Amino acid sequence: MDGSIQAWLLTVVAVSIVGISKGGFGGGFGMLAVPIMALAMPPMLAAAILLPVLCTMDLMAMRAYWRRWSLEHIKITVPAALIGTIVGALTFQYLNADHIRFVIGLISTGFALNNWFKPAQRWIKNKPGPNAGRFWAFTSGLTSFVSHTGGPPLSVYLLPQQLDKTTLQATTVLFFTIVNYFKLIPYALLGQLNLSNIKISLLLLPLAALAIGVGVYLHKRVSDKLFYQITYIVLFVTGLKLMYDGLKGF
Repeated sequence: MDGSIQAWLLTVVAVSIVGISKGGFGGGFGMLAVPIMALAMPPMLAAAILLPVLCTMDLMAMRAYWRRWSLEHIKITVPAALIGTIVGALTFQYLNADHIRFVIGLISTGFALNNWFKPAQRWIKNKPGPNAGRFWAFTSGLTSFVSHTGGPPLSVYLLPQQLDKTTLQATTVLFFTIVNYFKLIPYALLGQLNLSNIKISLLLLPLAALAIGVGVYLHKRVSDKLFYQITYIVLFVTGLKLMYDGLKGF
């Protein structure tokens, strides 16, 4: 990270957002983290700085939602997600920073558009079955490795399951705890967990803890309808900007 005020400000905003999301408020809002940081630094650098922070956040969130998850859905999704993570690691070398920006932007805008216009609902009339769960979990593992944006694909499977809000959040937390700790292996092998990045991650941990606490508090007390509306607007605009920047690499 270049140490500029802009880079630090965007990083603080990103960590706060993902912490509140992991705490249980705002759902997919956490996928904004890498797109926001990618406005000031290479996407893979942003992802590398965030990963140790995410792993710490996962443990905090696990404590808040301990044993409230659905093991049935964990058994379906986690193995496929780990395979997706491996595929992401093996194919990462073929993508440059602009390609990754474009992919993140495409995912971001697509998720926002689907929320507004709901084209996916035309294809999903019943609860998705185990095979659909494995497909979306594989996709989640792949996109999670590249940019920590595995939430939307997983949501395509989990949201129609009509789990109660806390079970959904707990299942999501356990899923990404396993996936994120697994990602430490390929990130280390790719040289992304260097001392410089880890130092920045450590500086962000107190903010991460605070954001998790805020998310848990809001999960219990506040309706997130308006929060979602703001989320998707910001997600769409940020995605368009990243797609525009990423086109330079094609």
